[in-house]
Amino acid sequence: MRTVNVPLGNRSYEIRIGGGLLATLGGRCARLKLGPRCAIITDTNVGKRFAKPAFNSLARAGFSPALIVVPPGESAKSLKSVQSCYDQLAVHRLERKSFIVTLGGGVVGDLAGFVAATYLRGLAFVQVPTTLLAQVDSSVGGKVGVNLKAGKNLVGAFYQPRLVLCDLDTLQTLPEREYRAGLAEVIKYGIIYDARLFAQLEHDFPKLLRRDQPTLAAVVARCCEIKAEVVGQDETEGGVRAILNFGHTIGHAIEAICGYGKFLHGEAISIGQVTAVKISRRVPGLSKRDADRIVNLFKRAGLPTQIRLNSVQRRKLFAAMRLDKKVRAGEARFVLAEKIGKVVWGRRVPEVYIREALDS
Repeated sequence: MRTVNVPLGNRSYEIRIGGGLLATLGGRCARLKLGPRCAIITDTNVGKRFAKPAFNSLARAGFSPALIVVPPGESAKSLKSVQSCYDQLAVHRLERKSFIVTLGGGVVGDLAGFVAATYLRGLAFVQVPTTLLAQVDSSVGGKVGVNLKAGKNLVGAFYQPRLVLCDLDTLQTLPEREYRAGLAEVIKYGIIYDARLFAQLEHDFPKLLRRDQPTLAAVVARCCEIKAEVVGQDETEGGVRAILNFGHTIGHAIEAICGYGKFLHGEAISIGQVTAVKISRRVPGLSKRDADRIVNLFKRAGLPTQIRLNSVQRRKLFAAMRLDKKVRAGEARFVLAEKIGKVVWGRRVPEVYIREALDS
């Protein structure tokens, strides 16, 4: 088992990474001295496989868990789902000392984390991510929230979990498309922060695609270390944490205009990252060699690298980008690559460069 610490003073917490960890959930929550009542929030797909072992582990440790199940997919990440969760928490009489376990992928983690942040003005919560994307990215760092029709994650909070438990065994049951979508976030960490990790991914990609557990453990741990280092410097995205949004400005806009669920998050940000790479050739001057290496790795992952948009869709895309959380003075700001392992953030990009990158 590997352990990564997220250094945030009295809100610091551990990320545990390894096989067979779901069975230890109850004991680990007991060591955190959490209250006796709790709720597991999961979706119907994940719940069929993992709700029972999570529930039983908590019960064996002396907790009184309730199970709340939401529909699968991005459409569940809504204020309507938040209201439904609130109502069920009230029925189960959760109290200020109670806690929530988020069991699932990024959608469940974001939704249930937001519920935890806001119910009774804040309950403790524990993240148990069951997808690759959630284990390396969305479960770490405390960004929780839901979508509006106008855009992704427009309602949310910064609210840190008490523990993140990454059971690598859960990845073995993940559908191939979901697993490959998670690789988009893995590749991102190499681009934005760690050229050595990127080279390791190029070398070990066949093992990653086979879901080799020792390779997965090393890669998941390194991605979590990078995110912990960045979040430790800038918890609320006032500066360097913006680098974690590489490819997300365009990716989130694609999700919004195409309808949540047509593209998985990782697929949309794959397109967004490749588009950002093409822009980076112009600003700030990414080399052709590095650009080709990046695009090739996304292709090896079987992820989409471009999207065809008609004129109406193009207008909607730019309108959605102007609603992005990183907009300043009405303009979207971009994270761009100088070279593999180093990016700059907060860059203005002429619209013509974005159009050229989308068309190329």
